[in-house]
Amino acid sequence: MEKPVYQEVLEKILVSLVNNPQDIKVQRIIDEMGVLLKIKLHPQDMGLIIGRNGERIKAIKAIIKAIGTKNHARVNIKIEEPTPLDKAVAQRSGTLKSEDIIKELKE
Repeated sequence: MEKPVYQEVLEKILVSLVNNPQDIKVQRIIDEMGVLLKIKLHPQDMGLIIGRNGERIKAIKAIIKAIGTKNHARVNIKIEEPTPLDKAVAQRSGTLKSEDIIKELKE
């Protein structure tokens, strides 16, 4: 099944903004209210997508809703909250990377 245009555009925008593009998953759910695009991404990338005071995600939503309207679809976007386990793994992996950098600088 082919992805709708608004989903492809959303994925391209997200991939261009985040540090971990391999972790992006966009799930499309269709119901009587329209189309819901659920975004799941790396916990460290949440701030990059939301932006200061939510301005970036508001802009992304406006673009995707406009594309959806042109394609006769009522589109909404939801970012899934990372679970505590996801947050712990992200923090641990970030800590290991910085420790490796410190070791390299000392050598």
